[in-house]
Amino acid sequence: MTITMNMQDAKTNLSKLVAASLAGEEVVIANRGTALAKLVPYEQPTKRMLGFVGGAENWDDAFFEPLPEEELAAWGL
Repeated sequence: MTITMNMQDAKTNLSKLVAASLAGEEVVIANRGTALAKLVPYEQPTKRMLGFVGGAENWDDAFFEPLPEEELAAWGL
């Protein structure tokens, strides 16, 4: 079911609208009958890891070794 409420009424009933949204209701806030916004529950973002990294626990110790002089020279360092 969709709950549509004008802005002034939404201000007065915000906690009820949030509870309805958390319960799965679709809540639309309108101004003079024109829909302006939809109230949806907040979803906590998941922590993501870079895809190419694969986890620091799998890195070889050679990864942390300084680059050879030839490699540094090729990069202009």
